[in-house]
Amino acid sequence: MTRAQQQISFFLVLGTLYLALALGLIPLPEVVQSEIIPVLPLWALVSFGAYLLFRLGYGVFTFNDVPAAHAELMGEIDQAKIELRQLGVEVDG
Repeated sequence: MTRAQQQISFFLVLGTLYLALALGLIPLPEVVQSEIIPVLPLWALVSFGAYLLFRLGYGVFTFNDVPAAHAELMGEIDQAKIELRQLGVEVDG
């Protein structure tokens, strides 16, 4: 099973469970049914956004902790400059 199939299966199960909860097919206390279940999609979206912002911030925070990748990137930049100069492009402005 590919990763896409796994994700589709996960979201289908999650959607089916939410639909069963929203339609009242799974009995819950009235307070949960009327106040919590309707806001679950919004809560999930906000939580997912917060998770992605954290991952982005952590990636930026730890970017300088990879000296080997930095050296490799600088080498590739130097190689690209050499190739562009050979083609007659001015790269140092």
